[in-house]
Amino acid sequence: MKARYIITLFILAAVLAPVGAQIGPNTGDRDAAVEAILTRAVEYLAVSKYDEAIAVFDTIPQPQRETSGLRLIRASILSSAGKFAEARAGVEAVLASEPGNIDALFMLAAIEGVTGRRQQQLRALERIIAIEPNNTEALISLGNVNLETRNMRQAADYFYRVLTNDGRNAQAMLGLARALRMNTEWDEAEMLLDRVVSLYPNMVEARNDRARFYWGRGRYREALEEFDAAIKLSPNDFWLAVDKAELLLEMDRKPESLAEFNRAIAINPNEFTPYAYTAGLKDDLGDHEGAERDYAILARLKPDYYFALEGLGLHKMRKGEWAAARDAFMEAYRHAPNEHYLALLAAISWMRMGDVTAPRAYLNQVQNRVTRNTLEWYMFRLYYDMTSRNYQGEYDMVSRLDKETDETLKARMMFYMAWYYEVRGTTTAANRYFRMVNELDKRAIPEWRLNEWKLIDKGIHPTIF
Repeated sequence: MKARYIITLFILAAVLAPVGAQIGPNTGDRDAAVEAILTRAVEYLAVSKYDEAIAVFDTIPQPQRETSGLRLIRASILSSAGKFAEARAGVEAVLASEPGNIDALFMLAAIEGVTGRRQQQLRALERIIAIEPNNTEALISLGNVNLETRNMRQAADYFYRVLTNDGRNAQAMLGLARALRMNTEWDEAEMLLDRVVSLYPNMVEARNDRARFYWGRGRYREALEEFDAAIKLSPNDFWLAVDKAELLLEMDRKPESLAEFNRAIAINPNEFTPYAYTAGLKDDLGDHEGAERDYAILARLKPDYYFALEGLGLHKMRKGEWAAARDAFMEAYRHAPNEHYLALLAAISWMRMGDVTAPRAYLNQVQNRVTRNTLEWYMFRLYYDMTSRNYQGEYDMVSRLDKETDETLKARMMFYMAWYYEVRGTTTAANRYFRMVNELDKRAIPEWRLNEWKLIDKGIHPTIF
């Protein structure tokens, strides 16, 4: 997304440049006409109407449209529209006749970057510095690409080259500090960050980098102070709010973390990231209805994110909304076909709708995917047999659970054993297993929260909470 934004900036820079420089020697009314067309194209771009922008651009008369400047603008529009193959072809056509065109090489590098073609991106940037060895933008871009590929030594070399000619270049110092930090050269990285902040105290990126450095070193108080300084400079920066909220969460300051995530949501309610945190935080803080709402929003914003569907299903199950719970778990399992517990949760919800035989075909289908003769497989077989009211495998399953030495797996399967008895109406046995799950205290498992809610619903006061 960032690279596409950069390409759009290239368009705006090109359009705002003197039109004569783009269309060649023609002047006067023809320049004004082209400028009007470009202005209209930019207006369409501003509202993401890419096809309309291209159509308007193509009304420029053909002889003028063939200048390299205008061909690059068209390639920029195509790239912003996500038509990268066409955009690349347009840029390469310019370079075929003008191999030293720096603007075209930068455009090509941007296209290769946004499409993930790192080697081609590096080659385009290297062509620039072969022509202009001290081109600051190209050297910094080369440094950043090498950072992304974790080639720290090469990245540092490019940043050093910039600083040799411009010792106060903030982007080069920040890039070098990142390379040093990734190479665990902590003292050198911190000195560079201090220098950048000293030279440019109002630079948000510098404050953010120093905050993240402190955070990585476990210096939470200083990190928080830096985030606050950055947010004061840029209060509507969505990702600064998210970063600060994550730091507060790591510091176990959950109410403050939730408030900061909510501030991020207020800035951009359509970005899914904060909801992935607020849903769990609200559960932790006892706001179950709020957590359910956030899981629902998260599932809508990112439909393939199975954790959101799982969370939504857990809350529907908590409330006894069995059909909705079943549907959420089945959809989650569709997106995460190796997480077989989701199918068990779907089956429980289905049975609780009133017909214990209903999920028989579904359980048979899923059981065929589970590794045979594992504890999980035997649990699926137990549930499958229950759909035909065959309970012969019950004692075998109890014996296997007693012998299981992996306590996490044991806790999870005990939860499903508890529900097996709950569905059958064998309350005493069900309650015993719900308690045993609690006593194993495996709070990281997906079933833990459901087990906790079930105990509370039953009025059982376990030894651990």
